[in-house]
Amino acid sequence: MKYIDEFRDGAIARQLGERIHAEAHPDRVYRFMEFCGGHTHALSRYGVTELLPPQVQMIHGPGCPVCVLPIGRIDLAIRLALERGAIVCTYGDTMRVPASDGLSLIKAKARGGDIRMVYSAADALKTAQAHPDREVVFFAIGFETTTPPTALVVQQAERLGVKNFSVLCCHVLTPAAVTHILAAPDAEQHGKVELDGFIGPAHVSIVIGSDPYVPFAEGWHKPVVIAGFEPLDVMQAILMLVRQVNEGRAEVENEFTRAVTPKGNVAAQKVMDEVFEVRDSFEWRGLGVVPHSALKLRERYAAFDAERRFDLHYQPVPDHKACECGAILRGVKRPTDCKLFGNVCTPDNPVGSCMVSSEGACAAHYSYGRFRDIPIVPAAPQARAA
Repeated sequence: MKYIDEFRDGAIARQLGERIHAEAHPDRVYRFMEFCGGHTHALSRYGVTELLPPQVQMIHGPGCPVCVLPIGRIDLAIRLALERGAIVCTYGDTMRVPASDGLSLIKAKARGGDIRMVYSAADALKTAQAHPDREVVFFAIGFETTTPPTALVVQQAERLGVKNFSVLCCHVLTPAAVTHILAAPDAEQHGKVELDGFIGPAHVSIVIGSDPYVPFAEGWHKPVVIAGFEPLDVMQAILMLVRQVNEGRAEVENEFTRAVTPKGNVAAQKVMDEVFEVRDSFEWRGLGVVPHSALKLRERYAAFDAERRFDLHYQPVPDHKACECGAILRGVKRPTDCKLFGNVCTPDNPVGSCMVSSEGACAAHYSYGRFRDIPIVPAAPQARAA
């Protein structure tokens, strides 16, 4: 535990906070987006935002894989279980994401669907081997972090000759989403938030490296600092971003050098490239249709593609009318701007996807920040005793 404690040292955190206060110019606003949900969670859980000066604003990004999963994709998985009789395996948080008709995967399970939570793609393959008379579908979600294990399992299923296993692939790509946010093609409809820089994701960057962020620094003149998930990691990254802005620099810097290299995990990238290819377009919750932002199985592995095996056709489904998850995922609004936040929509009863996962902006603020929103009112003086 010593290693973790070093990155949660309160005294050092206060020193970093004082450094940020000293170096942030009082006459300008710094708007930094933490792309990854892990950073959103760290900011709320450890009270990092309370150590920042008011002119340094953190804006939540779409980096929670559960939050950006569109309703139509969950509907496909539910139909596989309820209408096709397949065993659907997926990660825990995905089970609770609201879908159409008041359903979610866990509610569909209560209606008789054989839907199982797994801890890894390998668990789904084991399920297929244990039930050779049933179709087993792994509902695969996530960014580049969870993609290599899915690719390895597909290759393993081919080697083992497992015929009843397939993947409903919903893996998405980080650089495409950042490009979409910067380009903001639908800014007139949804509004646009001005950004001064990004905190780059940690786990994703371990896989893809820091080089893929260079175009955002050079082409868009937006500094990127890749950071780990501990509170001191995040605060150091914010200080590095403030310094870049003050000096007029826009570079890719790596605070998370203990895990991230410029080229990333080349072996993981190789297996991803062998199994997957980029889709022409993919719908993200909150971002709409983003070109070249997701993966599908290559033709060689078509036998393991659930969309082909079951002849599935994706139908987009609009979010709940009152839900502001879309605007929150684009950084245009904050969780407390949503009328449903904290009353109808809570972690126990999520209406929007941002309230499901602990990495979602709404869930993180509900768990750690909502009481800070209550204004402090001085207590009335007590009546003097007679």
